[in-house]
Amino acid sequence: MEPTRIESDLLGDLEIPKSAYYGVQTQRALANFKISNQKLSDYPEFVKGLAKVKWAAAKTNCELQVLPLEIYTAIEKACQELISGQWLAQFPIDMIQGGAGTSVNMNANEVIANRALELMGKDKGSYEFCSPNDHVNLSQSTNDAYPTALKVALFEMNKGLVLELQQLVAAFRSRGQAFVHIVKMGRTQLQDAVPMTLGQEFEAFAFTLEKEVASLNQAAQAFLEINMGATAIGTGLNAVPGYAELCAQNLGVILEEAVTSAPNLIEATSDTSGLVAYSSALKKLAIKLSKICNDLRLLSSGPRAGLNEINLPPMQPGSSIMPGKVNPVIPEVVNQVCFKVMGNDLTVTLAAEAGQLQLNVMEPVLSQALMESMTFLQNAMHTLNEKCVVGITANEKHTKDMVLHSIGIVTALNPYIGYKASTAIAKEALVTGKGVYQLVLERELLTKERLDEILDPQNMLQPHN
Repeated sequence: MEPTRIESDLLGDLEIPKSAYYGVQTQRALANFKISNQKLSDYPEFVKGLAKVKWAAAKTNCELQVLPLEIYTAIEKACQELISGQWLAQFPIDMIQGGAGTSVNMNANEVIANRALELMGKDKGSYEFCSPNDHVNLSQSTNDAYPTALKVALFEMNKGLVLELQQLVAAFRSRGQAFVHIVKMGRTQLQDAVPMTLGQEFEAFAFTLEKEVASLNQAAQAFLEINMGATAIGTGLNAVPGYAELCAQNLGVILEEAVTSAPNLIEATSDTSGLVAYSSALKKLAIKLSKICNDLRLLSSGPRAGLNEINLPPMQPGSSIMPGKVNPVIPEVVNQVCFKVMGNDLTVTLAAEAGQLQLNVMEPVLSQALMESMTFLQNAMHTLNEKCVVGITANEKHTKDMVLHSIGIVTALNPYIGYKASTAIAKEALVTGKGVYQLVLERELLTKERLDEILDPQNMLQPHN
């Protein structure tokens, strides 16, 4: 068996693996919370966010002369190692837990303290030289360190999410440019409407997604206002004067961003509206992505008995019983991710509402839901881009034939023969199977030359006199 060491807390003594950098409170969390099978280590940006916050706090305490330089130097080095990606396995606790994030905060405090002890030439657990509580957690509580670390993590994760979104936008725009000359029928309520180009359709996909870049970045700006120095409820008890502002400044230097201290720390400690707003932005993106994937599935339906306007790259055989069937598996999986994100948004909403008095104890499920949504969306957009959008091709002849045979082009005749006559033409075309073009000439409503000009598909793609 692995050698152990003994650590103590309020509840008594507990054996800890001797090689572990975490300590007694992390060990208790491992025993208590076996919920989601999602570990803190599954979200490296959260671990790095904790390290950045602990580094900024230690630097502030040292500058305010309440933390000895030797201890600060060791804590700083330990935090830098975590930020570089080391010791990730030392964060094994479940993302969903009771205690408002205390287990996460103490996991970080213990790992940083024990690594700092090693750097100081001391044994793990020799907390009289560097304590998880008295030194690493100095001038803090879970109630300001945890939400601040969460905000740092979400801010950094947003960068990767937005980058993936921008690349997906570029892919749709590239396809739109390739399809700019391909005429097709537009549809409303799944019925023929008026002509458009496939390029216009794909450019609309690109444009609607591009708008979400600004939405996500704007929502993420709220994460740069923090409540460090609150500490437990916002009164600042156990933090020295000037700590809140200086800690925000030091964290800003580490992040290379303009971090500010919340103007009302009591309000900021209990308020989770910034998380709700960001979750809403994620939901809005998910709704748009899902709608686009629905459209891709419809446009590629068939190939013989559907719309068959575009071809999605074939990714795998589609059936265990129907030979030759290929399903739109990539849009399908993105749809499912979007449903998950929408469900997580409801979780965020309910958890934010469930806060009471001076603290919202539901922040662990808030953090898990948001990080899961961001991770799923980033992976889904990458998959949609690389395995679907870039390889989409068009069935140009088929789309043009559908335009020429569609009753929908009768809409273009409204300004010339009136709505009543256009309706009569459409009705007769439906009953007889004759084309709109043929019926207009038979009724001598327009000359052939004028009709050809009006019904030229290119003339129906934009406003004109």
